[in-house]
Amino acid sequence: MNPFAYSQFQALADFTLPLRHGAAMVNHSLDAWPAIASTPRGRSLRALCELVGLSGLTHTRPPFRIDSVDMEGKRVSVVEEVTASTPFGSLIHFAKQGAPAQPRVLVIAPMSGHFATLLRGTVRTMLPHHDVYITDWHNPRDVSLMDGRFGFDEYVQHVIDFIEALGPNTHLLAVCQPTVAALAAVALMAADDHALQPASMTLMAGPIDTRINPTKVNVLAKSKPFEWFESNLISAVPWGFLGACRRVYPGHMQLMAFMAMNPQRHLDAFEDMRFQTEKGDPEKGEAIRVFYEEYFATMDLTAEFYLETIDTVFQRHALPCHELEVRGRRINPSAIRRTALLTVEGERDDICAVGQTLAAQDLCDKLRPYMKTHHVQTGVGHYGVFNGKRWERHIYPRVRAMIYDNQPREAIFNARSQLARSLQPHTRAVAVPTTQAQAPTQAPTQAPTQAPTQAPTQAPTQAPTQAPRSTAS
Repeated sequence: MNPFAYSQFQALADFTLPLRHGAAMVNHSLDAWPAIASTPRGRSLRALCELVGLSGLTHTRPPFRIDSVDMEGKRVSVVEEVTASTPFGSLIHFAKQGAPAQPRVLVIAPMSGHFATLLRGTVRTMLPHHDVYITDWHNPRDVSLMDGRFGFDEYVQHVIDFIEALGPNTHLLAVCQPTVAALAAVALMAADDHALQPASMTLMAGPIDTRINPTKVNVLAKSKPFEWFESNLISAVPWGFLGACRRVYPGHMQLMAFMAMNPQRHLDAFEDMRFQTEKGDPEKGEAIRVFYEEYFATMDLTAEFYLETIDTVFQRHALPCHELEVRGRRINPSAIRRTALLTVEGERDDICAVGQTLAAQDLCDKLRPYMKTHHVQTGVGHYGVFNGKRWERHIYPRVRAMIYDNQPREAIFNARSQLARSLQPHTRAVAVPTTQAQAPTQAPTQAPTQAPTQAPTQAPTQAPTQAPRSTAS
């Protein structure tokens, strides 16, 4: 362990804090005097201040900033509610006021140096048609040592506990790193014949089998012995924080590792932000600043979780080699028979290359073919799999179809009727004759006898007509 790495970084951050505060004060002064701010020198000064302000990192979760959503042409307010909570994470519900019943989706956010708000765009896109929950992992430097450890086993158990808190017919959507933990959690529930097994599971750009098309991240993880990571990358939280002395992989180290993969891209972005703010389009410059403000919000990883992930996922490939164990139990994806599977990959993903997430399809070999679907999105990298225009236009419709196709019939009828009404013009109410008003009293007696006889015969004949694998152009 490198005991002083975190302390040295914190000392540097504290030393430069007055400089960043001064830049913020100058920025506020320019807002108060727009006549000066609009001059060439004023715009140059603002560009400089914004660059200085971005030089520091924040270690608290930014707000999701999802206050409302458009449903059926109306703005519906959204309220964040904490459904369940532990010292290491909370289950946040984006409750829509007065919304109808919709498929319930648990979005499993990665614990990889950033907060769950990195999936803000993912949540915002899904909200109109789903009842969305998300795992909000807490920064370990704010978690006391008295709360114990948090490793890979505890991560998997949190996923299971959150599924149980949501109840039956929950759909999972895991992005990047937690795809392994999500698959392990569903496999454990299937092995136990758990009554609350998820209805579907969507795994997006995850390292299920990093032996396939290894990226720079995969090569680095195998180029060093396990002991090197523990000796050089693990440090202790400095005094002054609730989690003081907890062993962590500092978030700033993870951020530097990400930026080192494409340093020129980030330098060009900063230069573009300065140019747009100073001489070009201030709105474009502001968009770049907002992105990096989110990107520089970092959280630490507990040492046990980081090291166990390096060992099991990237070095031993325990899951695809059928050697992964959680709390002494061997993970067997072949036990999964009731949870439909969708895997999504990006053609230009330089973190989880094409084929690594697809490996989950082979591991879940007992799932029927019509319950497995794969999609490769052309023209997108890692971030574009779950954010941006191609996510909204090409990937999300497939995710939504996967969820609705595996939603219980009595619930999906209500959800689809709500969607159909949003696509139809509004009509004026017409009085119903008294002779027809008695018809609804007969419907409840017919529905229970007809629905069970039709459902089993339709699903097997319709589903195989869909190609199990697809590639968007």
